[in-house]
Amino acid sequence: MLQTLKEQINLHDGILKREHLKALGIDYRRVLDFVETKDLVRIRNGYYTDTLDRFQEESLIHALFPDAVLCMESALFVHGYIKERPFAWNLAVDKNTSKSRFVLDYPKVIPYYTEEQSLLIGQTEIQYEGIDFKIYDKERVICDCLKYEAKMDRAIYREALLSYINDENKNIANLMAYARERKVVKKVQNIIGVWL
Repeated sequence: MLQTLKEQINLHDGILKREHLKALGIDYRRVLDFVETKDLVRIRNGYYTDTLDRFQEESLIHALFPDAVLCMESALFVHGYIKERPFAWNLAVDKNTSKSRFVLDYPKVIPYYTEEQSLLIGQTEIQYEGIDFKIYDKERVICDCLKYEAKMDRAIYREALLSYINDENKNIANLMAYARERKVVKKVQNIIGVWL
């Protein structure tokens, strides 16, 4: 039984969902026994693996939240605007997404619940650590930093803005378009505009 379980875990990229276990004829009590004996590790409700060591955080985030968009500090880090890796993954998701999806011990996730139209503004894809992630482009992330300035660490906020100002590949037209959409035009003009 354990050998079949390990084979199925490998077959499904390291993660077995509850329905996979059910299809194998393993009921919930048996799953709990496997978790108790450490033959299975519960990632979150309904998601199991044999060991967390098999995953990079990135691949686990991608597997658990394929619809999410990297935003705020996570996007700043991936774009190279901040040097220190954030302690949690900042993910933008549709506002109607279940809150229970984000209740997990590892990895730490901070969801940003967003309107569907707003979720698409500035969304692009990037390959990071060999995985294709949805991410906001630099201009959208900077607009969000200005919008949520009060929620950000001051040092990270300052580092992000200075990195953007010094970026030779910035797109001012997109920045202003996103600023209008995100309602931060005055902040862009007053804070970033003086440096451009």
